Amino acid sequence: MKRLLLCLGTAFLLSAFAPQSNPAIKAGEKLVYAGSYNMSGLMTQLAQVTMSTETVATSKNAYLHLSCELSTYSKWDSFFKIRDIYESYVNPTNLEPSLYKRSIDEGGYTKKEKYTFKGNTVNSTVKKRNRPETQKTFTIGGSTQDVISMLYKVRTLDFSKMKEGQTQSLMIVFDEKQVPVTLKYMGKETVNAGNLGQKPCYKISIGAKTDALRGKDKNLIWLTADAKKIPALLKFSIPVGTGQLVLTSATGI
Repeated sequence: MKRLLLCLGTAFLLSAFAPQSNPAIKAGEKLVYAGSYNMSGLMTQLAQVTMSTETVATSKNAYLHLSCELSTYSKWDSFFKIRDIYESYVNPTNLEPSLYKRSIDEGGYTKKEKYTFKGNTVNSTVKKRNRPETQKTFTIGGSTQDVISMLYKVRTLDFSKMKEGQTQSLMIVFDEKQVPVTLKYMGKETVNAGNLGQKPCYKISIGAKTDALRGKDKNLIWLTADAKKIPALLKFSIPVGTGQLVLTSATGI
C-alpha cells in the first residue's frame, strides 16, 4: 500500500503548471475510492481509500487539514490487513505544508512519521515497529511538498492550455528524501466518476525515479476537466502487479 500511495501522490504532482486564481479546495470535502488489484487476471476490490478536508485552528493560525485513509475491506483482513493514515496541515490559501504525518499498519508492519516544514528545511521523526525513534533534518527545494498536500494542489491548476505530449519535471518528499517525478499530459478522455456520472477528464501519465512505479505510460490519472478537478480514476503498475483506484463517491465539493 505504500507503493500505491506513492503512485497516488506522484499522480497529482503538477505544481509547475500555471495555477488558477482561486483554489478549488475547501473544508468539508470527502472523496471515496474503491482500490482494486489484479489477482490471477481479475481486477479484485480489496480496499477503500478516503480523502477528506477540514479546517483546524490553533491560537496563532488556521490550517486546512488534508487526510487520506487506506483500509482493506474486512473480508481481506485475514489475508493482509492494512490500516494507513496520511495527513497534511497546510496554508488554506496556497496549500503550503507545515506538518505532515504518516501512520501505517500493513500486515503487522508498523511505522509512524512526522515532518515539520520550516522554509527549505524539514525536521523529521520516524518510529518503526519497536525500534528506537530516529530524528533527521534535511533540505528540500522551494517547490517540494509532501505527498498529501500535493494531491490537492494539482486541483488549483489550469490544464486548459496544455498540449498533448507536454512533460514537466517535479519533486516530492517521501521517506525522508526527495523523489523526482516526470509528468506527461495525454489529452482528454471521458470516464465514470462515481456519483458524479460520466465526466470528461484530463489524462496524465506519471513517471518517477523510483522502483515503486513500472512501465511506460502504465501509471495514469484522470482528473475531471472542470473547476474542481476531482481525481476520478487512477491506474498503476508496480513491481508486484497492477491495480486501480476508482472514485465511488464525492460529497461536499
